[in-house]
Amino acid sequence: MSIFISSVKSSEADKKMTIKANFSSMFLGSIDELVPLMEERFPEFGLVRDDCLEMSWVEAILSTQGGVQLESLLERHKKTGVSQIFFKAKFDYVKQPIPEMGLEGLWPMFYEEEAKMANIFLVAYGGKMDEIPETEIPFPHRAGNIYSIIYVVDWDEKENKNSKRFLNWIRRVYDYMTPYVSNSPREAYVNYKDLQIGSNNMFSCKGSYAQAKIWGRKYFKNNFDRLVYVKTKVDPENFFRHEQSIPPLSCF
Repeated sequence: MSIFISSVKSSEADKKMTIKANFSSMFLGSIDELVPLMEERFPEFGLVRDDCLEMSWVEAILSTQGGVQLESLLERHKKTGVSQIFFKAKFDYVKQPIPEMGLEGLWPMFYEEEAKMANIFLVAYGGKMDEIPETEIPFPHRAGNIYSIIYVVDWDEKENKNSKRFLNWIRRVYDYMTPYVSNSPREAYVNYKDLQIGSNNMFSCKGSYAQAKIWGRKYFKNNFDRLVYVKTKVDPENFFRHEQSIPPLSCF
């Protein structure tokens, strides 16, 4: 289950902005299985059959992209004429409920000009995720996380020359959320590459381990050193590298 949060006009006639939250979820099963489960676990939603759509997995994935049709997968090289969209995303994990005052302090930032195409996604954790030890695979974010937060700010092609103001906006949001999210380390998800939390020296291996440890523990926690040993074994010369690649011990 996830919550999609953005700012919208409170009404067509009123220019005053407010916060809108959309709840959505994917369930691997039928509507007949889902509705009774929701009645038991989340009766507050009042979910009924008409609120649900049954579809294939690929259709479900495309539905998260704003109603993109299945046929579009065969038109990857077709030019649409739509202006290019740029974005910056950052990631957090939440281990304790965020107090109401914390959220109230966040909302005004979404009324700013830079946030007109900004969103927050809250994605619930738990369930099967909690049953897998964090040392089982490199991905360590398991038991203890209530949900993750994805902060995203978009801007279109004509605004890209002023991209710094959008980057500054999302940094301020990220800084504001510091007291309410994981710490020591402030965890992150490796599939949302964020060079603002640290990067390697691409021109020299020296000191790369110390640098990589800063962001590496955010992504992999205590699994980071195990990944360093694997890297040392398969690529000791650090031939395969990028800004946030795992360094070998030779880069200590």
